[in-house]
Amino acid sequence: MDKPSLGKCGIAVSILLAAGVTFAALGALAPAEAQQRFVTIGTGGVTGVYYAAGGAICRLVNKDRAKHGIRCSVESTGGSVFNINTIRAGELDMGVAQSDVHYNAAKGLAQFKDAGGYGDLRSVFSIHPEPFTVVARKEANIRAFEDFKGKRFNVGNPGSGTRASMEEMLAAMGWKLSDFSLASELKADEHGAALCDGKIDGFFYGVGHPSANIQDPTTTCGAKLVSLTGPAVDTLVKSRPYYASAVIPGGMYPNNPQETQTFGVLATFVSSASVPANVIYQVVKAVFDNFDDFKKLHPAFAVLKPEKMIKDGLAAPLHEGALRYYREKGWVK
Repeated sequence: MDKPSLGKCGIAVSILLAAGVTFAALGALAPAEAQQRFVTIGTGGVTGVYYAAGGAICRLVNKDRAKHGIRCSVESTGGSVFNINTIRAGELDMGVAQSDVHYNAAKGLAQFKDAGGYGDLRSVFSIHPEPFTVVARKEANIRAFEDFKGKRFNVGNPGSGTRASMEEMLAAMGWKLSDFSLASELKADEHGAALCDGKIDGFFYGVGHPSANIQDPTTTCGAKLVSLTGPAVDTLVKSRPYYASAVIPGGMYPNNPQETQTFGVLATFVSSASVPANVIYQVVKAVFDNFDDFKKLHPAFAVLKPEKMIKDGLAAPLHEGALRYYREKGWVK
């Protein structure tokens, strides 16, 4: 026996009922989906502390993502200048940048002179100190930075804060890149192997300590740390608000029992005014509500103190979301 026909009206009603159920189900899911937000932090090379810092921040943010709906991921990048330019272009939400690059971006100086000051750049907090670290091939017999004249030296990849600082230091010394027999532009992940392979005689790198990037060549081929001192360095430290003298303790790295005198910057965590305040608030809350855990995520974080992190090295205004949290804690009036 044939089944009774529903007819055109019956079919239409059936479709609408089915659709109604589907729409209702989607409607129930919509609020949860709407709360999900994916954010990306720009860092640096995978062996550097920037990458570790971004990973540490994301780990704490993602721990409570069921509550706030923010999912954080880390991107390995060319470093400070790249991160700020990419945040400015709206392609990154947050990033790590050296305090000198941060300052120049806010003021429209140096590498940001053509683009002009980035008015929407916002500070979130500063992180670890980054002494400029010069490492020499053992066989090159380098005792002072001046000994690198005529040698093969890695000046850092374009777009990195390390390269920007290197060029500022060379200018203060009255040097040009042509004073090296080779001024290579290897990325931070490449310079240690190049040193041990005899392709370069030394490299310059701004990094928090201890760093695997320095540990590897000092262990593998007995590379030596070289102090950065002298009139040019003294002038830079006195005249630039983002620089400070620094010391790398003796014995931190194999084959380097001596203390290394140098200078450096701070790593800073930055964003844009266009990133919603609640997103930055949740990121800051994740870090400072779990501050003891954060400090354990990398040895360079062990010396951090909140009262310094919310003001030191920060040239751009604090992000509205960060400011909200700091006011709640009573750290800022």
